[in-house]
Amino acid sequence: MDKLIGREKECEALQKMVSSNKSELVVVYGRRRIGKTFLVRQFFNDRFTFHFTGLHNVNTKIQLQAFASSLQRHGHYSLPPTPGNWQEAFQHLEDMIARMPTKKRKVIFLDEMPWMDTPKSGFVAALEAFWNSWAALRDDILLVACGSATSWMVRKLLRNQGGLFNRVTGQIYLQPFTLSETEEYLTSRGCTWDRFQIVQCYMTLGGVPFYLSLLNLRNSLAQNIDELFFSSINAPLRNEINELYHSLFHNPLPYLEVVRLLAGKREGFTRSEIIDRTHLQGATLTMILDDLERCDFIVGYQKYGNKVKNILYRVIDFYTLFHHHFVENNRGKDPHYWQHLIGKPQQTSWQGFSFELVCLLHLSQIKQALGIAGISTQACSWRSAEKNTNYQIDLLIDRADRIINLCEMKFSNTPYVVTKDYADHLRTRMAAFAAESKTRKGLVVTMVTTYGVAPGKNNGVVGNEVLMDDLFRKKP
Repeated sequence: MDKLIGREKECEALQKMVSSNKSELVVVYGRRRIGKTFLVRQFFNDRFTFHFTGLHNVNTKIQLQAFASSLQRHGHYSLPPTPGNWQEAFQHLEDMIARMPTKKRKVIFLDEMPWMDTPKSGFVAALEAFWNSWAALRDDILLVACGSATSWMVRKLLRNQGGLFNRVTGQIYLQPFTLSETEEYLTSRGCTWDRFQIVQCYMTLGGVPFYLSLLNLRNSLAQNIDELFFSSINAPLRNEINELYHSLFHNPLPYLEVVRLLAGKREGFTRSEIIDRTHLQGATLTMILDDLERCDFIVGYQKYGNKVKNILYRVIDFYTLFHHHFVENNRGKDPHYWQHLIGKPQQTSWQGFSFELVCLLHLSQIKQALGIAGISTQACSWRSAEKNTNYQIDLLIDRADRIINLCEMKFSNTPYVVTKDYADHLRTRMAAFAAESKTRKGLVVTMVTTYGVAPGKNNGVVGNEVLMDDLFRKKP
């Protein structure tokens, strides 16, 4: 089995649960392909008292038959009769564990738990009874509940208003790899790409371990992208978008509708703009936005000086963005599509936009590079309200020490050249921001680039710099 990369805090949380002197119920959740099962199996070295994985799209009877088979494998006794319902299934599990003489920790791993909760199955009620009337009364049970359907995990477990209310003793939400973790993972597999290529890879696949595992590291990144997305109509990641959203959400169509809308506009949309364009509203839209944000597909961020109700939502999942821009309407006639696109404006524009997103998702690394990791900050954007102007700043770092970093993010394969026109633009825009915001804080233009700013007479406008290498710092 591959080496476990990163996940130090998650392992610390699991170890704390193992070392506890009481029974623990821990919820491990996160989007599909993020490595939840791998984390749990690696940490426990596949040594579980009981392990069952829910089956996708099967009825309750088949789920219970599979549960009984798992009982046989772990209990080392003849196959028990198929339980008639989930309460009987958990009673069999209790009986199996009760026969174990040792007092050491009993680790129960229920993977893909949302799939067990088929319509009218009574699964959640049976789980509540199992925990409250038996497991929680002991001091040696560690129940690990895992699932990709984040909305189910949150509503049925973390926000349960019934028998599991306040019963979850720990939760682990698995996020995508950072650039540092992505580099560590690729290096562990013998990758020799430089950081410029790794950033490009990240801008396509994000930090999703499963997607990264599909890379053929003997080939170039461009060859890999063609193989994964464009080689045929059955390319490994060409149709992943449907599987991804169907696995996470019971009714994925409105989620996809919102994501497609947001992916089509660089700076995103406000809630009212989403309502106008999709006609989704009220509690339904609130649930969709909340679910998408919990799954790291979108992020809501505040516009400078505006109220919370004017939050902008934008897509932050790199795979989703890449699929929307290059795969969704591509009929797959060119198996070398991405290699043929190298250097063309469509690709260059996308790289610039995606690099901005990489920077937004590595804000803590930018703060480290600026030496302000310990200072309270707020990240936001700004758009000029003046007519006939298009001034905008995609990332402002508003600091408690009365400084605002106006971040400019530029992706290029050489040091970035600040021209006279660009320097004039930065000064004019900074003046417009100061006038409209009426801020009295100091303003500093901060360049975030791949290889730095090239020496030149127009660099006086640049207050400080952050380089691509800085984005590969480990989280503080």
